[in-house]
Amino acid sequence: MYSRENRNDLLKIAVIGPESTGKSTMATYLADKFNTVCIPEYARYYCHNLHNQYTLQDEINMFYGQLALEDALLPLAQNNIVICDVTIMTIKIWCDYLFGDTPREVQQEILNRKYDLYLLMDIDLPWEDDPLRDFPEQREYFMQVWKQELHAIQGRYQIISGLGEDRLERGWHAVDNFILGI
Repeated sequence: MYSRENRNDLLKIAVIGPESTGKSTMATYLADKFNTVCIPEYARYYCHNLHNQYTLQDEINMFYGQLALEDALLPLAQNNIVICDVTIMTIKIWCDYLFGDTPREVQQEILNRKYDLYLLMDIDLPWEDDPLRDFPEQREYFMQVWKQELHAIQGRYQIISGLGEDRLERGWHAVDNFILGI
């Protein structure tokens, strides 16, 4: 249905944004709608036993883990589209916030690793507690950081707002319209 010319023309959609904004729900939904693979967030697996005590080395490990997971799952993409539940830009945002800087290899890979469209999930959803989430009172701050980072790389993005099915449909329409060139 959404076939592109060849594997080199694989359409990469990244679902990004602050914590507790429905990224994983949206990414899974879109992968199902477009009948393709969803590349999950490696950090959710990695951080499971860290108890919110992260080191810079942990961030670097998550960086390499996310790259490896994405590279390993890209060949499973169907219909020449892949949905990514976050990108390595998340590592940069956390490194800058927690440690005041980001390792050079992370910064360089962000510039090298391109995504066709970013869906920036809005902070209009109620916060849901999760042992892997940290800063409920700073969602507005992180939303601004995401926008700044996207502008810095000239990333094409659309903010996705709304609740429940409405939010999911807005995400789907954003990707569908992008594919159709609308």
